[in-house]
Amino acid sequence: MPANLTQQYKDAEARFRAAAGHEEKLLALREMIALLPKHKGTEKIHADLKRRLAHLEEEGEHAARSGGRHADPGHVTREGAGQWILLGPPNSGKSSLLAALTHAHPEIADYPFTTHVPQPGMMAHEDVLVQLVDTPAVAAGHVDPWMPNLVRGGDGLVLVLDPSSEANETWPSELAGLLGRAHVWPGGRPLPPDASPLVELRTTRVVFTRRDEDSDGTLAALTAEIVGTDLPAFRVSARTGEGLDALRAELWRALRRVRVYTKEPGKKAELERPFVLPEGATVHELALHVHREMAERLRFARIWGKARFDGQQVDRHHVLADHDVVELHV
Repeated sequence: MPANLTQQYKDAEARFRAAAGHEEKLLALREMIALLPKHKGTEKIHADLKRRLAHLEEEGEHAARSGGRHADPGHVTREGAGQWILLGPPNSGKSSLLAALTHAHPEIADYPFTTHVPQPGMMAHEDVLVQLVDTPAVAAGHVDPWMPNLVRGGDGLVLVLDPSSEANETWPSELAGLLGRAHVWPGGRPLPPDASPLVELRTTRVVFTRRDEDSDGTLAALTAEIVGTDLPAFRVSARTGEGLDALRAELWRALRRVRVYTKEPGKKAELERPFVLPEGATVHELALHVHREMAERLRFARIWGKARFDGQQVDRHHVLADHDVVELHV
């Protein structure tokens, strides 16, 4: 039976053959598997692709453990309630923004490409910490090979732009090239009709820096016309602090997480270190985070917060809300 391979599959296969880096090969191979027609004539091809994928993944894991040549220099260990990746053209103010929002101390200078490796920092918002990762500038001919993997691994993207920079004119096409290699697309923006089936949506926010030098927002509005007005945007000043509190709150809200506090029967709630769970999480999922055995033995819970009344008894399927206090009973 003929395989009847599509042109999209053949394009992905060509990218796989041309790929020089380990991550590029992995992405192209996964796309080939997703695009391969599923019928009797492609069973052997599918099995071969799966074997090659398993081999590449095993190679990558072994190299990462041993510090070998396939170890990802752009890997950042995830911490906190979520991870935002900061992207921008040269001298957009990413490093200054990271320093203003976190306790990180990135190198900051007036010349381009000051940042050479990913620089993480932890942003405090109320009683949670959110991870921000500064990255090298995205520009023609200046995208590190590990950047697509870092972008794909984040929970969201922050596009940082200096409204007075001439680099903004060409940056949308350079950003599109990076997102294409990462198989990522900004959430809320319509997918192109020829998008790969491997493309994943990422929550995206735009930040215009130097608000103190653009008091009426004229330059920010002009820049928004270039990069698109369909994404939520914020104007901030790392120097004066204007707009930073609103941005902190938005970067927490957009992660779509809830903070849940626990208490033991007859004792006060632990209000300093909440469990952070995805919106829609249930009492059972909270119990799993506390201890797997507790989840197995869970009989019911009592809720203080968004319940109809304080101490309301609920079952394991009850959906939790932000700032709920939960008493688990086994």
